[in-house]
Amino acid sequence: MTDSIASFMTDDHQRCDHLLAACEQAVSGGDWTRLAEQSKDFSNALLGHFDMEEQVLFPELVAVSPWASGPTGMMNMEHGQMRSLVEELENAVGTQDADACLGILETLHLVIQQHNSKEEGILYPMAEENLGDQTPDILNRLQAG
Repeated sequence: MTDSIASFMTDDHQRCDHLLAACEQAVSGGDWTRLAEQSKDFSNALLGHFDMEEQVLFPELVAVSPWASGPTGMMNMEHGQMRSLVEELENAVGTQDADACLGILETLHLVIQQHNSKEEGILYPMAEENLGDQTPDILNRLQAG
């Protein structure tokens, strides 16, 4: 168990990255049953990660540092874009459109890497610096989510 918000959230980014890679492997192998399972696992992990940030981490950070509403607002906007891509992926998996799946997965991969870089380089260190004594409670809530 970690005692750092940044470590916990970065580890969850890596978990989502591995699930995305599993989707890419499944579509490349033409295994639609496996891809349907993998894409559902990826979708649940990614959307769960967004929920942890939007429902716990970001509100706590903005409560102690109101100026953080700009960066968290941008991250929320990007979450919305990625949610749309996940929905497109689910549709492409449902129609077994390999080209569409590969294109969407590639786009997701790029968008997620850019997004995670901002969170890991800016927001998570900001949370570490500003949330201090609240960290154990926030980590408990993140892990329960």
